[in-house]
Amino acid sequence: MTIRPATPADLPALCDLLAQLFAQEAEFRPDRAAQQRGLAAILADPGLGALLVAVEDGRVVAMVNLLYTVSTALGARVALLEDMVVDAGARGAGIGSALLEHAIAHARASGCRRITLLTDDHNVAAQRFYARHGFARSPMRPLRRAL
Repeated sequence: MTIRPATPADLPALCDLLAQLFAQEAEFRPDRAAQQRGLAAILADPGLGALLVAVEDGRVVAMVNLLYTVSTALGARVALLEDMVVDAGARGAGIGSALLEHAIAHARASGCRRITLLTDDHNVAAQRFYARHGFARSPMRPLRRAL
């Protein structure tokens, strides 16, 4: 397995992975055209974020998406881990852990001082996974407003 930055040629595989992710999330639904637009925007402007993929036997089997912003509290760049998914057929082999550790190192090397992520309340397995990698619950509560 290798981990590398995503390329435009990876877009179909990334959309397939996001379809798996959004099919299990309570708040989102797969929308291939929307996902392709979002992914293409990130690939076109590295200042927005980074898309990393795990490749096994020539096939993209996992992805992670980091988006960048600036924290006024820290006075520094921070990252939002927007999406992370391992193909259902490739889970349990340590790919997710390797990809997440690579993403953390990438964020640190990019000058980020914090990574924030959201998981569904009911996704206890994901919460345990992230906790094993040093993520902790925040007293902050996310609120959203669709525009």
